[in-house]
Amino acid sequence: MKLVKKSKILVAAMSLMLGVSLVAGCGGTKEAPKAAADVQGTVTASGSTALLPLLKPGQEEFQKKYDKVTVNIAGGGSFTGQNQVAAGSVNIGNSDVALQDNLKDKGLVEHKLVGIPFVFIVNSDVTVDNLSQQQYIDILTGKITNWKDVGGKDQKITLVHRAKSSGSRATIAEVVLKNADFTDNAVIQDSNGAVRSAIASTPGSIGYVDAAYVDQSVKGLAYNGVKYSIDNVVNGSYPVYTFGRMFTKGEPTGAVKAFIDYVTSKEFQESYAEKNGFVPVTKLKK
Repeated sequence: MKLVKKSKILVAAMSLMLGVSLVAGCGGTKEAPKAAADVQGTVTASGSTALLPLLKPGQEEFQKKYDKVTVNIAGGGSFTGQNQVAAGSVNIGNSDVALQDNLKDKGLVEHKLVGIPFVFIVNSDVTVDNLSQQQYIDILTGKITNWKDVGGKDQKITLVHRAKSSGSRATIAEVVLKNADFTDNAVIQDSNGAVRSAIASTPGSIGYVDAAYVDQSVKGLAYNGVKYSIDNVVNGSYPVYTFGRMFTKGEPTGAVKAFIDYVTSKEFQESYAEKNGFVPVTKLKK
């Protein structure tokens, strides 16, 4: 009797162990592969050109991880991105300004992506290296039109900047101009890259670009005596920045959610934000 009882206990124990093993095995095959297999389709995004240097590598790396997803990213300006996502033309509206008042009842959800610093740039022949906020205001509003009035040589100032639909322009208007009006006497370009190219080839010109677009073809200026750096943005001494945002119509799902989760992840932010001229959102206080 005792032998029979022991045998039954042994069989029961082995059955239990086998059952646990099978459950664990099922759980293992369910997780990682299923997640990748389930993420598929097309993600469309448009808007801020300031965010393209970050989102392009995000697009490339995401598509390597999820080979059944195609991500299409276009520029056009922040307000264009907001309007298109509100209209349902794209899945994501990329923006470097807050949501427009007239879209606040459209069910859009904001996802903070990164800190976007802006830098004032000039043609390499300009001898000035720093301007105060008031001097920037006077130049951008057309009150000062010659570099000699701000310590430079006798040379006409040509303002090159963005159209009214641009989030970059809206940021400069809010942070620097305190919503004073830009002068109409300016050369308008449709992207950060186009602004940089125009300034590089136009003597005496000045404009503003996302920090990621500053290169050796132009000269970056200090702001109130403070040069741009990520550390200076984080410590509050360089105030010319805004947040990059991704708007969706309602909470994102599927491939759209997976893409947003990826580009806002610690893994991606730490690998790509700073080296592309952005500030990881986790380092900013507000």
